Amino acid sequence: MAASVGNVVEWYDWYTYSFLAIYFADQVFPKSAGNDLVPLLSAFAVFAVGFFMRPVGGLLVGSFADRFGRRSAMTLTIVLMGAGSLIMAILPTYENAGILAPLLLVIARLVQGLSVGGEFAAATTFLVESAGPGRRGLFSSFQYVSTTIGQLIASGLAAGLASALSKGDMASWGWRVPFLVGAVASLVGLWIRRSADETLETEKVERPRMFEFLRHHPRQALLIVGITMAGTITYYTWTTYLPTYAKLTVKFDPADALLIGTISLIFFGLLQPLGGMLSDRIGRRPMLIAFGGGFTLLTVPGLALLNDSFISLLLIQCAGMVLLTGFTSISAAVNAELFPARVRAAGIGFPYSLAVALFGGTGPYIGTAFTDAGNPGLFGWYVSALALISTLVYLFALKETKDQPLR
Repeated sequence: MAASVGNVVEWYDWYTYSFLAIYFADQVFPKSAGNDLVPLLSAFAVFAVGFFMRPVGGLLVGSFADRFGRRSAMTLTIVLMGAGSLIMAILPTYENAGILAPLLLVIARLVQGLSVGGEFAAATTFLVESAGPGRRGLFSSFQYVSTTIGQLIASGLAAGLASALSKGDMASWGWRVPFLVGAVASLVGLWIRRSADETLETEKVERPRMFEFLRHHPRQALLIVGITMAGTITYYTWTTYLPTYAKLTVKFDPADALLIGTISLIFFGLLQPLGGMLSDRIGRRPMLIAFGGGFTLLTVPGLALLNDSFISLLLIQCAGMVLLTGFTSISAAVNAELFPARVRAAGIGFPYSLAVALFGGTGPYIGTAFTDAGNPGLFGWYVSALALISTLVYLFALKETKDQPLR
């Protein structure tokens, strides 16, 4: 409960940005006379900038968690996330404040990026360390159960506001409401996390140095990057960017796309514990190989089948969710099982967040840039290429860890 409820709030705040970027971009960034996509491209560029603070958060907060405990680190991250959401809620427009508006937007996303990078390091470590033998896959799945619930609430609230308000009201003030909700919800998460039980003994051992995980476990750190490449690009494509991609390529209605995103996220969240339990029976590698191979072969034809019908987007998004579960339901367990407890949070947090920044956070921007250049189909090939690289890692570099004791 402590990990999951706080995680819901963290990821709700993080994803609200991507769902509402299409509404607030024109308010925060100056328009270009020759290209209406410029504000949206700018908004997604800031989305990517936030991701590049995630490795910093993974390193700093992960090291903090290894030195002072998981609970203290999770308390810190939720305070930072709430502060970023509050800045977003009261953000001035470009018309009223000029360059200060996009500057404050960047600051808010940097703070949230720091928070969410540290959140993954601390919360996933906390979850897996709390699991009994033979249940690490199941406990691991609650990382993305709670992430999905947060994303689902963000998507659902955005869809509800888009349906209830006119496009003018949504663009002028409606997009601020979800950010204000997130700032208030952070206080609830903070209250719950302060009463959590600590899973790390910090008093009887020498505290690790910041880069100790990299000096003593360089192969494991590099392995996490390879494991995560496919997972992060497919995750952000299928759960976050696909509604925008559909609007840009086949002129899909934004309100309908948000509704489909909400339905598919419910389906995705329900799959996670099933995937975690399956991995506890058959192992982590078979799940990852099926996930990576599926996206390597099916991404391009799947996106090519997309059209402006409701059922088309729904089926393509849900099919991707099934494949994606092979990664998301066990990601925390796979990562945690590679490192000893002494450097586990930092060892997970930095390389994982670095991979997410390089390949996940840039996904929406790259997809939008391909569309702007007149070649939207190239995005599918880009996703497939990253999926192929990770699949080779699963096949030839990753050993099975489900039956090994957690160090």
